Amino acid sequence: MITITRTEDLAKFCEAAKAEPYVTVDTEFLRERTYWSKLCLIQLALPPASTQKLTGGDAVLIDPLSPDLSLEPLYDLFRHQGTVKVFHAARQDLEIFFHDAELFPVPLFDTQVAAMVCGFGEQVGYETLVRKIARANLDKSSRFTDWSHRPLSDAQKAYALADVTHLRSIYEFLSAELKKNGRESWLDEEVAILKDPETYTNRPEEAWLKVRTRTNSPRFLAILRELAQFRESFAQERDVPRSRVFKDDAMIEIASTKPASEADLGRSRLLLRDARRGDIANGILTAVKAGLDARDLPQPKREEPGRPGNAALSDLLRVLLKAKADATGVAPRLIASSSELDAIATGERDLPALKGWRAEVFGNDAMRLVSGQIALSAEGGAVRVVPAQ
Repeated sequence: MITITRTEDLAKFCEAAKAEPYVTVDTEFLRERTYWSKLCLIQLALPPASTQKLTGGDAVLIDPLSPDLSLEPLYDLFRHQGTVKVFHAARQDLEIFFHDAELFPVPLFDTQVAAMVCGFGEQVGYETLVRKIARANLDKSSRFTDWSHRPLSDAQKAYALADVTHLRSIYEFLSAELKKNGRESWLDEEVAILKDPETYTNRPEEAWLKVRTRTNSPRFLAILRELAQFRESFAQERDVPRSRVFKDDAMIEIASTKPASEADLGRSRLLLRDARRGDIANGILTAVKAGLDARDLPQPKREEPGRPGNAALSDLLRVLLKAKADATGVAPRLIASSSELDAIATGERDLPALKGWRAEVFGNDAMRLVSGQIALSAEGGAVRVVPAQ
């Protein structure tokens, strides 16, 4: 097992990778104590049939914590169009590279997405694919170790390399399956979302929309909006987890009690001790005042759609979705979420379920069902789509 710690060695491996049709990629990182993920290790593997003769073999570990290493050769490989970059569940890995270098690996193949498209179920795990496709078992004992600690143990290195060596056979199998069933364009649509910078952009002014609350008072929501914006900005600037600033339950409590002084904050049941004074306390009090003074009050979140008057249509759409999912072998929730079905029943149309490959599989017939052009019929234990009489 070779660990690359110098830029020139990384450059040699990446140049070799450019001559290959694909390279598998994975990372190990820590995020428990930071807002942004701390990249601790990168793993790369060339195809098993690689003709490249490299010291240490066709799979390597890259140590981004080494003071003698620049990742620019890796980023140059990521820009190289002639080599497919293969990840499993790429979103967190891509967020790291986008934050660090503002780039996405291209072309990109995500085996988790490809597996869902090929009928392996929803958010299928790497371990499952290794067992079903590579016919191997993984030793997961090193999964939750401290990847920032040096030196890495042999067990850690073996675990990390397994995440890219087995990925090669998984990629080759799924790539062939996509070509066989004509679903390559489906994968392209999903990968386009992964390569969209908006996927990784957390705007502080929109952070309140992700906070769950049962209170819909516009003034309460205005205070919540200001508190969430302060927390998001503070966490990003100081590179600390949101929960280290204050947690959601404390935010909701503050929006309800509307503290006006540090003494008021001291009476909070849920606020962390460090948040009751200093910069966080000042930020909280400023946010509460801004919410109380705000004139542009947020509108309460709309009630969950698809309830009174539309429940029966929502149920019919669920039956149609299940029939389409069974016919295509694709997990129902990958095609459409429950909330999307309810939204379709109440007249919404700007929805992912009605676009792209999802429209082809389900959305077009969903619209015909809603408009009364088709009906559902049970035949031999299966649901069929039939023209409406």
